[in-house]
Parts: sequence; structure tokens; C-alpha cells
Amino acid sequence: MAYEYITNLSEAVERKHVRYNNRYGMAIAGDLYQKKELDESRQYPAIIVGAPYGGTKEQGPAVYANQLAQMGFVVLTFDQVFMGESAGEPRNVSSPDLFAESFSAAVDYLGVKVPYVNREKIGVIGICGSAGFALSAAAVDPRIKAVVTTSMYDITNVRDMMNLTAEQLADMKEQLANQRWVDFAQGYPEYVPSFPEVPYPDVASLPETDPITNEWQRFYAVPRGFHPNARGNFTTTSNLAMLQFEALRYVKEISPRPILFVYGDRAHSRSFSEVAYEKAAEPREKYIVEDCEHIDLYDRVDKIPFEKIAEFMKENL
Repeated sequence: MAYEYITNLSEAVERKHVRYNNRYGMAIAGDLYQKKELDESRQYPAIIVGAPYGGTKEQGPAVYANQLAQMGFVVLTFDQVFMGESAGEPRNVSSPDLFAESFSAAVDYLGVKVPYVNREKIGVIGICGSAGFALSAAAVDPRIKAVVTTSMYDITNVRDMMNLTAEQLADMKEQLANQRWVDFAQGYPEYVPSFPEVPYPDVASLPETDPITNEWQRFYAVPRGFHPNARGNFTTTSNLAMLQFEALRYVKEISPRPILFVYGDRAHSRSFSEVAYEKAAEPREKYIVEDCEHIDLYDRVDKIPFEKIAEFMKENL
């Protein structure tokens, strides 16, 4: 059985596969969405959509792109380096600086290679973990004119996310440093996936876990969101990079460009959006979706506030 895009493409939208390099010469695989029979003699605003942490362009980004293309935007989705169909060895390495760079590389591509995109009207959407990387990119790349985060996670905030004491942090560093020796000796890094090679048939078949793990599995480990290129987790030593990088350190410098933080009222992750909102400067805005958990903003078209997102982008691009 083939697992490809988790949503059907609208008959009004066309999608074409594209490839381009980041500034390090690494190839990034993307999908470009637009309305069919778009008048390419004109110019249009564009939106770049980043996948949830460990996800691929065939999952949540495809859902967003399919809807937003129908609303008149040119939309680019992509696989992060070391992930999916993009370049990078070894696979499943997490690099926060390169993940942020991927958003700027997408701006490069749209502004140079797609003549019907108005390079002065490019915005980004970061879903889950890519939200932090999108904000990091926007802080140093003024070509990004507006940012939307949905179900934000700041993956670089390992210390607070894991509630580490000073002793636990020291132990973690020791374990990760020792793992480097193991990885070097065996010639490849340890990678322990979170999700199965073949999805469980339904939610009722999932193993018993803690509530947050169960929520991830209710998307990634069942047909709803499963993709073979998104097995979850990253190489064990990837956490060393997260301990060195602070995605939100310069978020205030995005101003005067606007940020919209979208999250569910029942999202276990809502504190990430609220902390980022407090760190950001004006103009900034919160939009809280009622009766909505974290993963609902990955694919639930009845929950994702596309009209609000489109209005925000049209006003600010």
C-alpha cells in the first residue's frame, strides 16, 4: 500500500514538484501549489508552509497549501534537510540553524525562480516545531513580510520542555556526549523512530501510552497522518544542537512585521505560543481556536482558521 499525501488535491489547484538548493548547496525538495490556469503574466503573494517537527510536505503542509492556493496564494511546501526527499546525510539529523535556513532558502527560490510571485509579498506559516524555526528565520530575514504560527512548539527549549534540573541537564549532556563516541565508532548515528513502519489500522488499536504520546500517535501512527518518511524522532545526538540554539532569542527583531499566533484552547502546547507572544514585539496577535487540540491544526480543515490566516496574509503582504 502506498502512502502519499494525506489530503486529496482540489480540482481547482495544481501542484508541481520543485527542487532548489539552500545556501550550503543542499538540495531541498518542495511542492509548488497554485490555482489552475493562473495568469502567470501577473504577480501574486506567496506563502511558505513548514511541516511539524519530523513531518513531511505530504502531511500538514499539503492540507494548508491545498486550501490557501484556492484563496489566491502561490504556496510552497518543502521537506526539511535530512528529511523526506531533501538532501542531507545522515538521515533524520535535526539541525535548528539549517531548519531555519530552509525558510530563507524557500524565499530565495520563490523570489528568483517563480516570476509570477511578488518577491515583496512573501509570508511564512510554521506548523508545530517549524513555527520556532520560522520565527528564527524571520528575525534575520526581512524578506519574510509576515509570520503565522499554528500549534507552535519551540523545539530548542529543551531545558524547560523537559523540566530539567541542573543535575538532570548535566547528566543529559554527559549521555549525549558519550553517545557521540558510540556513533563515531559505529560510523552512523543512533536513530530510534517513534512510529511504526506500517500504521496501526485505527486509533482503537494503538498501544496504551501517556496522553501526549497518544496524541502524536493519533496522527502519525494511524492512516490519518502516517507517512513512511515521518517515523518520528531524530538522531539521539540531535539534542546537543537544541541545547546550543535559542530559536526565539531575537523574535522582537521581527517587528514591525506582524506575527499571528494560532493555537487550540485544548492544545497541550499552548504555552509555547503564549511565551512567544510575550517575547514578540508589536504588531502581534493571538487567535485561539475553540474545542481544539494540538494535532487538530495539522489537518482538520474544519478547525484550521483558513479565512483568518488568509485575511492576515492579504492585509500584511
